[in-house]
Amino acid sequence: MQQTPEERGGGDRRPARLPTRPGPGAGPPPAAPRPRAAAGPRPGGPADERAADRPRGAARAGACCSRLRRALLTRVPGLSTAVLAAAATALAFCGYRAAGLGEALFPASTAGWALVALTAVVVAHLVLLGRDRWWGGTGSGAALTLAVLLLYGWMPAALVSIAVVFVTGVARHRRWRQAAVHGAVDILGIVASACVMAAFGLRPSVAQPWTPDLWSWSAVPEMTATACTYLVVTRVLQWYCEIPCPALPSAARTALVRHGLTCVALMGISPLIVVVATAQPLALPLFAVPLIALDSTLWIARVRAEEQLRDPLTGLPNRLWLMERTWSALDDADRAGARAALVLIDLDRFRSVNDTLGHLAGDRLLLQIADRLRTALPRGAEAARLGGDEFAVLLPLAVSTTSAQRAARTVVSALSSPLHLDGHSLVLEASAGVAVFPDHADEAEGLLRRADVAMYEAKRDRSGVEVYDVMRDGNTVDRLGLLGDLRRALDAGEVELHYQPKVRFDGQVSGLEALVRWQHPERGRVAPDVFIAIAETSGLMPRLTEYVLESALGQVAAWRAAGLTVPVAVNVSPRDVHTPGFAGAVAARLARHGVPASALQLEITEHVLLEEPQQAADTLAGLVGHGVKMSLDDFGTGYSSLVHLRRLPVSELKIDRSFVARLAVDSQDAAIVRCTVDLAHSLGLLVVAEGVEDDETWEHLRDLGCDAVQGWLVAAAMPPAETTAWLRAREVAPGGTGARAFRVPRPTAAKGPTA
Repeated sequence: MQQTPEERGGGDRRPARLPTRPGPGAGPPPAAPRPRAAAGPRPGGPADERAADRPRGAARAGACCSRLRRALLTRVPGLSTAVLAAAATALAFCGYRAAGLGEALFPASTAGWALVALTAVVVAHLVLLGRDRWWGGTGSGAALTLAVLLLYGWMPAALVSIAVVFVTGVARHRRWRQAAVHGAVDILGIVASACVMAAFGLRPSVAQPWTPDLWSWSAVPEMTATACTYLVVTRVLQWYCEIPCPALPSAARTALVRHGLTCVALMGISPLIVVVATAQPLALPLFAVPLIALDSTLWIARVRAEEQLRDPLTGLPNRLWLMERTWSALDDADRAGARAALVLIDLDRFRSVNDTLGHLAGDRLLLQIADRLRTALPRGAEAARLGGDEFAVLLPLAVSTTSAQRAARTVVSALSSPLHLDGHSLVLEASAGVAVFPDHADEAEGLLRRADVAMYEAKRDRSGVEVYDVMRDGNTVDRLGLLGDLRRALDAGEVELHYQPKVRFDGQVSGLEALVRWQHPERGRVAPDVFIAIAETSGLMPRLTEYVLESALGQVAAWRAAGLTVPVAVNVSPRDVHTPGFAGAVAARLARHGVPASALQLEITEHVLLEEPQQAADTLAGLVGHGVKMSLDDFGTGYSSLVHLRRLPVSELKIDRSFVARLAVDSQDAAIVRCTVDLAHSLGLLVVAEGVEDDETWEHLRDLGCDAVQGWLVAAAMPPAETTAWLRAREVAPGGTGARAFRVPRPTAAKGPTA
């Protein structure tokens, strides 16, 4: 269990805004907590066995998917050269053999010339169609090649293939090597199919064609095996010779669908071409119409498959692409023992652009954002649009978390520069969250979710970029369980309040601060930083604040009945201040307990003005109107500004312990504290210094004019019984005005609430 700062003797520092925060007086470190027992059925039962089987099954499924993904995306070095060499060897050998036997390479009959005419039409069609529409594989060329293979054997089919694939590729884009590789792949597919036919005892040639009158029902499996062999060999070789970059499993799936459609078309059209070539060869050119229709169908299927991976507005990849690409990047990083990072980016106040200028203007603005994002990407990074004003950047290789954060800041800075739209100059700031593999997650979905958590932290804090921090994530399995336990603890009254004194330099106690503590029945003592952060990121914060206020006011009423009239300060969160009716609810509680408003002080931070400033201002004005005093906590950190200080109706300012801790040895911290004290006094505010732990710091603060101090030097945070005894001791023996006067022995902690 992580210790809080006061458990380490380090004062009341905490990373997040707390409704009642851990003070520097939490006492000595507690004993190590017992491991938490698993909830649910007793160990060893069927439920446990099923629960144990589920992770193992998920792990096996994940391993199978990973192996399949690696098999699909593995590049084979030198494969293109090997394919070219194998195809050239096959052509040379078979051409030499055919010449030695005196066999014709292509039929000179009417059927042969009709096939030449049909081939010319197909070639012209493919040249006019364009490389982008046919380069991934066509149906017309494959159907024609297979038909010639079935009728006349492999050599005439190779010539048709060369005409369709090689000549078309060279004529359209003059890419000799790429066209040669495609032609070689097709020739190897023809050779493999001819071997399958030979296995069935079929060796057609120009002299002895395999005509339809020789077919029987046994020809169906022979043609099917031939077509499937041709398609599998050509498409597999083509895939591994030119794996898309980045290669995605969905690309392989959609390619399989297209090629399955091609296989069905081959088995339907190729035999028909053979029948017409044998019976009515002059009608063969008419087959150009269904062949062109087949190409168009395949192209439409390919375009739709690509659209599934693209954002239609910006042209950037979409969420589906991002998830698959992230999986492959994580596999690569895992094999290399490296890091990968995912950055989630959201535009701030983009909705106001849509509301003011309209959605068409918003779309044009998104196009500019997408262009700027492409330009700002670090080398090797890839961008995607997830929807709305949300974008993502994948860093397949991240040296460290710091380098990923630096890259995110570069992108955010580029997106935050002015944009020009319809004569307006717009500045849209962006917030980004960074999650790193394997530090924060070891799978794509988890990485995206954690980047999303970090992004919302950046939006809330207006820090621009935040790295995922598990302490601020309320949705982990462990923290969700702790959230349920905290809810039950509040219902059962198991959460306690401890009180830490604030003391003036004349020896008078100026007040107490209520600090929340929770002793979990199984985990032991839970650090306040942990469970308060969970409450902040869930809907439990109002319930926790109600509990703390109710407990604190009840204790104040008990103390007042016993003659102890010391005011108590309670921390409230920005969510509480933004809740309508909060001021009235506080006033009602004061009246119910019979406690005057002057006995309660609420501590807030400047975060209350960052969101819904008008609602916050109304609530604070209502609280002050009821007579409740306000204190500005954590001054000097985060968003401290004179504007906020002027707008907040506070009577007290608390200097954060980060400036007080090194006051005696750091001249810059001393200067900051001095200026803060002077500023507060000029505005009529009292100044309290937090985290005072030694005599030298006490003396410096007194010399600087600070009004009161709080920290371990004075007293640790104590349970109600010990606080009562401490206050009684101060009444009996005030003990002077020095720092040592407050070091009185503390009585043994008593059970239950006391007056």
